[in-house]
Amino acid sequence: MHLYLHIPFCRQACHYCDFHFSTSVKTKSEIVQAICHEIFLQKDYLQDKNLETIYFGGGTPSLLEEADLSQIFETISKYLNIKPKAEITLEANPDDLTKEKLLLFKKYHINRLSIGIQSFHEPHLKSLNRIHTSQEGETCVKLSQDIGIQNLTIDLIYAIPAESHNIFELDLQKAIALNTNHISAYCLTIEPKTVFGKWLKQGKIKVNDDDFAVTQFEMLLNHLTQNGFEQYEISNFAKNEHYSRHNTSYWKQEEYLGIGPSAHSFNQVSRQYNVPNNTKYVKELQQHIVPAEIEILTLEDQVNEYLLTGLRSKWGCNMQKINALSNQLFQKQNAPALEKQIREGFLTIENETLLLTYRGKLFADRIACDLFL
Repeated sequence: MHLYLHIPFCRQACHYCDFHFSTSVKTKSEIVQAICHEIFLQKDYLQDKNLETIYFGGGTPSLLEEADLSQIFETISKYLNIKPKAEITLEANPDDLTKEKLLLFKKYHINRLSIGIQSFHEPHLKSLNRIHTSQEGETCVKLSQDIGIQNLTIDLIYAIPAESHNIFELDLQKAIALNTNHISAYCLTIEPKTVFGKWLKQGKIKVNDDDFAVTQFEMLLNHLTQNGFEQYEISNFAKNEHYSRHNTSYWKQEEYLGIGPSAHSFNQVSRQYNVPNNTKYVKELQQHIVPAEIEILTLEDQVNEYLLTGLRSKWGCNMQKINALSNQLFQKQNAPALEKQIREGFLTIENETLLLTYRGKLFADRIACDLFL
């Protein structure tokens, strides 16, 4: 099974970020205590308590200090079982990754880092409101490798407004040259409640059209494929099957427990949504209440979620499973839509598995939605 921990703190707000976080770390110790208490209260959520993966997300988990990590890992080990070869990932910003901090992570058996580089172009970093410099982005990867944390992924953002594609071309070249075994790349999306969202509404910024994003997505596919990376999910590329085991569990719909404010959990039959508010989260846990809403998944929900997550990955969606989940309703209701997507070259069926084609990967979410019950 799998454990996700949301650490809701950042040094400053990136202009594109729509995740839950706070730029004040005054309540960090209270949040860590609440996280540990939630682990205790939720210890029976997973049927199998043997953890195959742990993922520290956020926010900026690399802000955690030794006392925080010690308290969290001690609690996890008390109520759950970390398997000997568990993948333990921590999201990190380049400016946090000093030699001392990396050695601390190794001490607690954190064996995978997800480093938020986003771009190697200094003006882009400033426009995104990132703290680190381009040089820090390169240096921290090499330092991690030298210290012995080889399982690294770096995050990039594409379709950042620019006059041409040259900047993204250089970003890809630098990312590949760093010789990591995993790269995640996400299209810049302007969300309404972000700084970019407000600026767009006020006419302070402009965004490139969809064709600009499509061209950079195709550049991404071509460059990484030519350099030994396999696209195993729409936004994720790995060498030699160094897939993110934790994120893969989401796409394969395995059970996971989410701890922390705004974290989600999934146990096959329901989803659980923690309150996205640090104060409410701490207050309810002090009263021994799990601060979450539960949604029981209907038959339609289960089928639609399987389509949405499965189609994004190289493993696709098994047709027998779709039909079984839907009591054959999918086959009866969606046969015309499915035939249309296959005829137009967006989907294919291989060995009873529904898969996106190269063309279909450009429109993954839309295709899945078209097939929803």
